[in-house]
Amino acid sequence: MANRGSEWVADYVSAWESNDPSEIGALFTDDAEYLTSPDAEPRRGRDAIVAGWLEDHDEPGTWSFDWEVIHESPELVLVQGRTDYPAERIYLNLWVIRLDEFGRATSFTEWYMPREH
Repeated sequence: MANRGSEWVADYVSAWESNDPSEIGALFTDDAEYLTSPDAEPRRGRDAIVAGWLEDHDEPGTWSFDWEVIHESPELVLVQGRTDYPAERIYLNLWVIRLDEFGRATSFTEWYMPREH
């Protein structure tokens, strides 16, 4: 059970790099909610999450992501990150991820703060 949060984030980054629908879907429960910001309308359900991800995907090689898990319990993971889009800008990130007993996300919420290069 230890490091489930780190494993989940590593799998998320792998899916982000590949944009593979099966990798994306494997991260989430059937009824998960994904919020691209705290006040966004959530994408509800694995299919909607995968579809939204692919609609808004980042091309591989156009970004980098540095992160660390700042809190982890069996059900909750908090991640602090920095996403660098060299052609655009930098974002500071805070992710709140709720996991089920199998390590799949039931809920994902992202806060992001844009910074100039």
